[in-house]
Amino acid sequence: MRVPATSANLGPGFDSLGLALDLYDEVEAELTGSGVRITVEGQGAGELDEGEGHLVVRTMRAAFDRMGVAQPDGIALRCHNRIPHARGLGSSSAAICAGILAARALARGRDAGDLSDTEVFALATELEGHPDNVAPCLAGGLTIAWTDQSGTASMVKLSPHEDIRPVVLIPDFRLSTEEARGLLPKDVPHSDAAANAGRAALLVAALTWRPEPDLLLAATEDRLHQGYRAPAMPRTAELVRRLREAGVPAVVSGAGPTVLALTTRDTKDLIAPEVGNDWHIQPMNVDPLGAFVRFPETR
Repeated sequence: MRVPATSANLGPGFDSLGLALDLYDEVEAELTGSGVRITVEGQGAGELDEGEGHLVVRTMRAAFDRMGVAQPDGIALRCHNRIPHARGLGSSSAAICAGILAARALARGRDAGDLSDTEVFALATELEGHPDNVAPCLAGGLTIAWTDQSGTASMVKLSPHEDIRPVVLIPDFRLSTEEARGLLPKDVPHSDAAANAGRAALLVAALTWRPEPDLLLAATEDRLHQGYRAPAMPRTAELVRRLREAGVPAVVSGAGPTVLALTTRDTKDLIAPEVGNDWHIQPMNVDPLGAFVRFPETR
């Protein structure tokens, strides 16, 4: 199966907006006689747990329980990871979505029911803690996700305008989501909340209807999270500032420290002069499909 990288928040859309990107982790999963066997290539190789503690395995176990399927005696995984870890590009959400979809596929024809797409999204949100990354990972495109008072998560998928060109600027350092979230205050000024609500609404229009540089720049202003997190990633905050002063609609990708630039043909060439050698500039496209499961051919 293939699961895309994602960028959440997109500036003002804190915990609600997300974008799927055409950078993928690929996972092959099968049930075996006994034990857990994991091979990891690419990102995380030599670092990740290669047993029951691996996030894909833990997620598969949770999905089997949710479906009422007996836990298998053995699981084998082959992971080709391209999504950088702890950079704000949704690597944990990708692993969670891969685990649930792998378990659902492998459980077909066994001793219990299936998971609907809605139930897959609900479980992914439960395991991740919030829906802003898992929504675009599963659905692709631009997503708006929210949770109601009962804790039920929902999402809407939109298609960004074809002129939008995401560019990610990946640093050589990491930042955990837990550390970044720990810097957020419990309360924010009403004026800041109102400003972000307006900018988030404007950003949806700018991404889907009128991708003009000036409109995107105004629409990506944020007052709810980026400033509070800046002390944990000063180089990220400084790069965002420089890019925005140059007219590039730049934001912190997810919890950081990667920077996302929502460029058009008019702004993509403004990035390189503002970026130092310790940042990897990677132009991307929006992934339109989301997670994709491919079953082996049967003879």
